[in-house]
Amino acid sequence: MPADDLTAPAAKAATGIVHLGLGAFFRAFGCVYIADAMAASGGGDWGIVGVSLRSPRTRDALRGQNWDYTSVTLGPDGETPRRISVLNDVLVAPEDPEAVLAAMADPTVKIVTLTVTEKGYCHNPATGALNPDHPDIAQDLANDLPVSAPGFLVRALQRRRAAGVAPFTVLTCDNLPENGRVVRGVVLDLARRIDSDLAAWIEAEVRFPSTMVDRITPATTGSDIARVAELAGWPDAAPVMHEPFAQWAVEDDFVGGARPDLAAAGVEMVADVTAHEHMKLRMLNGTHSSLAYTGYLAGHETIADTMADPVFAAYARQLWSEIMPAVTAPEGVDLSEYAEALLARYANPAIRHRTWQIAMDGSQKLPQRILGTLRETFDAGRTAPGLCLAVAAWMRYVAGTDETGQPIDVRDPLAERFHALAAEASGPAETVAALLGVREVFPEDLAARLKAPVTDAAERLWSIGAGAAAQEVAK
Repeated sequence: MPADDLTAPAAKAATGIVHLGLGAFFRAFGCVYIADAMAASGGGDWGIVGVSLRSPRTRDALRGQNWDYTSVTLGPDGETPRRISVLNDVLVAPEDPEAVLAAMADPTVKIVTLTVTEKGYCHNPATGALNPDHPDIAQDLANDLPVSAPGFLVRALQRRRAAGVAPFTVLTCDNLPENGRVVRGVVLDLARRIDSDLAAWIEAEVRFPSTMVDRITPATTGSDIARVAELAGWPDAAPVMHEPFAQWAVEDDFVGGARPDLAAAGVEMVADVTAHEHMKLRMLNGTHSSLAYTGYLAGHETIADTMADPVFAAYARQLWSEIMPAVTAPEGVDLSEYAEALLARYANPAIRHRTWQIAMDGSQKLPQRILGTLRETFDAGRTAPGLCLAVAAWMRYVAGTDETGQPIDVRDPLAERFHALAAEASGPAETVAALLGVREVFPEDLAARLKAPVTDAAERLWSIGAGAAAQEVAK
């Protein structure tokens, strides 16, 4: 698209969606799909009010540009900008939770979407159940104005029920197995603690379709912002950068059938998203996390840098050989071809997706991305040395010191606990034993089965380093 086409804002559609957790991913993914859906179907009132649950940074960047921004496709052969005009407003929940609830309770809003990351659901990632001891949940139980994503969902639905307004559909776009069912369980548990009649209404009336989302979206840098201003022809303070590939599978289960024509935008509308979801979580997210921890420890800044190292390209193939037997392919999908496509996506030099960024919040990610595969692999009598090395690499990473003795900036809800456990351990075997005892991550029965192979992997990792350990595994 020529740059001069990007400087004129498009007309805004009326709001029909509220989105919780307005970060770069949803602006590079969901907003683009919804804009495409309205364009393909001749319109519709599906404009979006975004909600930042923590920081005003995104709101402040977008407010002066009428909420428009540039979506930049990073292809191997160049960058393609596009102006996205689907946002109507951005609210900051800590500043005005009442405004967020009012927006969600508005009868014109038919869908509430979420990208709040795994930790945003205030659940136990090992079990999927609500964590009632989470400080945000404790606060939401004591106050009518919530702070957590589940709290906003429950209180907004409570207002709609009291006003005699039909509920909205809750459409999560986070990387959780059976994500709609997990969010439904968390919401119902919280609602029961507030009002049993409300919980019964939610259980009967609200829809929580599961989804699978896929688009690699690296963090936007200051140099990106400067470059996009020249590329797009207008000074955009909040562009988003992403790969060309995108895939969205959605269970077609919406309250009253109210939704954009997502299929017209290329969304796969399915009866059950489980096969798509497991394939993506295990084959993409599982290898992404594995490469992030091992690649970071080996000194690679990005996934593309990691994949440019033949050792880690071979290690990725080893991981897929372990994962694919634990994946049921969606209809019409060849898992080997899917793995080769992932390899090409990871190697795209235009995508500067930092291993450190992917490594964040591993305590929330490992159960879904890696541990489920390991459980099924052990149940089938198979071994998984590559995945066990990934778990060992995560343990070394969260211990907080890299292979050169430099401190690691570990970002995880349990970071302090991990650091304390590792500090008390003497060597890799004790570190593994200590971290396998963290029940929020490792169920007791699985921890017992992991102890021997992960200890073996950790002893090699500590002894010869991530690169050499990955090379041994991939032989």
